[in-house]
Amino acid sequence: MADTSLPARSSVLAPSAAEVVVGLLGAAVVSIAVNALIALVAGKFIPEGTERMGLAIAEYAPATVIGIALGTLGWYLVRRFAGNPRKVLRVLVPVVVVVSWIPDLGILAGGASVVNSIALILMHAVVAGATVPTLSRVLPLPR
Repeated sequence: MADTSLPARSSVLAPSAAEVVVGLLGAAVVSIAVNALIALVAGKFIPEGTERMGLAIAEYAPATVIGIALGTLGWYLVRRFAGNPRKVLRVLVPVVVVVSWIPDLGILAGGASVVNSIALILMHAVVAGATVPTLSRVLPLPR
C-alpha cells in the first residue's frame, strides 16, 4: 500500500506566504468552530442572571484571531533567533497557555461562574491545540 501522508516540509525550504496564510486561516476556522461549541455547551450550565464573559462570538472570535497572530509572531521570532527553537518552544508554549488562563481565572472575582471560567480556559487550549500543529507544518523548526 502506498504512503499517502504528506511529507514534512524541509526546514530548509521557506514556506510560501499562501501556505502560511491558508494554514493560519484553517487554524482560526477550526478554533472558532470548536470554541463556538464550547460556548454553547457552557451557556447551558451557566445559571440565569449570572454574567457571561467572553462567551459571545463577537468576543472570542477576534480574540482567537489575535491569539493566533501573536502566537505566530512568537513562533517566528523563536524560530529565527533561538539557538535551539524546539527546546525553547517546548517550554514557552505551555507557559504562555497557562499564563493566558490568568484572566480566565480572574473573571471569577468579577462575578462570572466557574463554568464560564473553565470554558475560557478550554478555549485557550483549543487555540493552542489548533495553532501549534499548523505552525509546525507551515513554519517548521530546524532539526
